[in-house]
Amino acid sequence: AWYVPCLASLETLQELCRKENLTCKSIGITNRSLKSYEVEYLCDYKVEEGKAYYLVKWKGWPESSNTWEPRKHLNCPLLIQNFIRDRNEYLSRGREGKAMKVRNHVKTLKPAIADYIVKKAKQRIALQRWKEELNRKKNHRAMILVENTVDLEGPPLDFYYINEYKPAPGINVLNGITTGCECADCPAEKCCPKEAGFILAYNKRKKLKIQPGLPIYECNSYCRCGPDCPNRIVQKGTPYSLCIFRTNNGRGWGVKTLQKIKTNSFVMEYVGEVITSEEAERRGQLYDNQGNTYLFDLDYDSDEFTVDAARYGNVSHFVNHSCDPNLQVFNVFIDNLDLRLPRIALFSTRTIKAGEELTFDYQMKGSIDLTSDSAEGLSPSKKRIRTVCKCGAVCCRGYLN
Repeated sequence: AWYVPCLASLETLQELCRKENLTCKSIGITNRSLKSYEVEYLCDYKVEEGKAYYLVKWKGWPESSNTWEPRKHLNCPLLIQNFIRDRNEYLSRGREGKAMKVRNHVKTLKPAIADYIVKKAKQRIALQRWKEELNRKKNHRAMILVENTVDLEGPPLDFYYINEYKPAPGINVLNGITTGCECADCPAEKCCPKEAGFILAYNKRKKLKIQPGLPIYECNSYCRCGPDCPNRIVQKGTPYSLCIFRTNNGRGWGVKTLQKIKTNSFVMEYVGEVITSEEAERRGQLYDNQGNTYLFDLDYDSDEFTVDAARYGNVSHFVNHSCDPNLQVFNVFIDNLDLRLPRIALFSTRTIKAGEELTFDYQMKGSIDLTSDSAEGLSPSKKRIRTVCKCGAVCCRGYLN
């Protein structure tokens, strides 16, 4: 299904709910907020006759209902801290390269400062709601966090979280597999990888032991083994809590791990819409003009299909490119053995520290050495516009494609 963003503002929807006496948790209208007043955020500040007042935006009420309230009436220390921090952040940004002194005893705020504070408050709420939405939709236990301390950018308006491939009409990503291994304790002599002519991809510590370029065959839904089988890794989803964060060097959003990741560990799967290569070529022209790169060619066996994560995807949608990445691409087969439609898994190439950004090479197709002349990777086979690389690696090739 295709989705269209709602054109009505949050305040308009809240006012309609109040008029019709309706509740809607997603926009902050609950039975409690219909009958009571709760501070959503603080908009402005002034001092009159020696008393401090804050302009309050009430949760679930339109901005036309904002009121000035004395400081002693407000029991929201965290919101006051956010207000002061946002004010100081604006004042300390500097003007023409010279930092401005932050004054703690102002009587009124300039309109530009108040406007910035309101925008930061709205952004904070929007990002919190987005984080909650992502964690409702994910199918793994690890948490997804969202962070932006760089600019006023909010959640992407045209991105929808999915956990698995979304096939375009006419494409079947499940080939109706009806058999599985009979192992009581995998891996046995006739376990799934050996039946496919390959070795088991994981060692006893559930870490990857095969070289890039070799496929991974995991046990499927028809196998006799249970969920603790050592050959069920990718299908369980990412085991690490990750944070989608705003980069400070013009690369947009990025992803960092909140936990230490050991070498050769499964980190996440790359999912999106599965489309034909012809459709990928058409979309690629548009993405090239926008400077975006979301197309991943499924070329393990042929070049018939491509994964497009531009509008539908998971956390991997936000993972940035690096010419010196810490993630490596592997082709995975589980409930679909069609060589044209492998699942794409990202494994760590080295130990990754908590707080470190996750990256992979957009030209990587599962082999070790790929150059910009020979690789197609996350782009149509024939690129029209070259995108400048901002990864900052010593070995940077200069372009993403």
